[in-house]
Amino acid sequence: MAKIVITGGTGLVGSYLSKMLSNNSHEVIHLSRTPDSSAEYPTFEWNIKSGYIDPKAFDGVDHVIHLAGAGVADKKWTSSRKKEIIDSRVESIKLLKSHIEKHQVKLKSFISASAIGYYGMDTGETRLTEDSEPGEDFLAHVVKLWEAEADSLTELTKVAKVRIGVVLAKEGGALKEIAKPVKLFVGAPLGSGDQYMSWIHMYDLCAIFRHILENKLEGTYNATAPNPVTNEALTRSLAKALKKPLILPNVPSFVMRSLLGEMALMVLGGNYVLSDKIQSTGFKFKFTQVDAAVKDIHG
Repeated sequence: MAKIVITGGTGLVGSYLSKMLSNNSHEVIHLSRTPDSSAEYPTFEWNIKSGYIDPKAFDGVDHVIHLAGAGVADKKWTSSRKKEIIDSRVESIKLLKSHIEKHQVKLKSFISASAIGYYGMDTGETRLTEDSEPGEDFLAHVVKLWEAEADSLTELTKVAKVRIGVVLAKEGGALKEIAKPVKLFVGAPLGSGDQYMSWIHMYDLCAIFRHILENKLEGTYNATAPNPVTNEALTRSLAKALKKPLILPNVPSFVMRSLLGEMALMVLGGNYVLSDKIQSTGFKFKFTQVDAAVKDIHG
């Protein structure tokens, strides 16, 4: 059993991961800006802007899993929002590192979320591995800064970075947003529909974090299912699971750009990311095909 601090523990991924780790005999601690004494897990205060972490938060802690960060798809990318997206990731790691050093916390590992946006969102059919070059768009810029800050902790402990793909879950993420119009009979692929979506089922994503922690892994790992699909294939798979027809033509790219501005690259672009590295460590995916993953969530 290990004692684990999770930042962003009440978010979509954090909620699932906390439950999985707790169900496997680990002790889970959350950091929150507004601690609630009635929360499911012991919760301690932290505040990135003021640079504060409750001194008791890291007592006896073995590992940190860092998931906190402003949602990249939650609001339009104004200059202030872009700064918030970067600062919520970079400054939070700086605060964690400062606290760990100040209180001489003897961590066994620091595991940070990252994103496949590292490779850029317009890479076509190019097969991407952890050794592929970074992209040049805004998301790639965010991830490069994010990972560089996480790597600064290598002088203190083992560091692992998990480049997360398009997460499929019922309660949130991409699948929930795609499902809304499909349920209303107005669903359709976006743009050409040919852009690849390197997806992962929520169960497998959380299992990867657990696998890295329990097997003392370090370095960078892509967290994507072995078989990426196009936007059109995912949309059709979801419509099939929901028993709804797709009767409308694809949503034109110019419509998405007019609605979302620069953010449109998140849905009109795509990348084909490989997960051979994490599989080479003995990890086995539960969901390797998108139809089975979507059926598990919406079947």
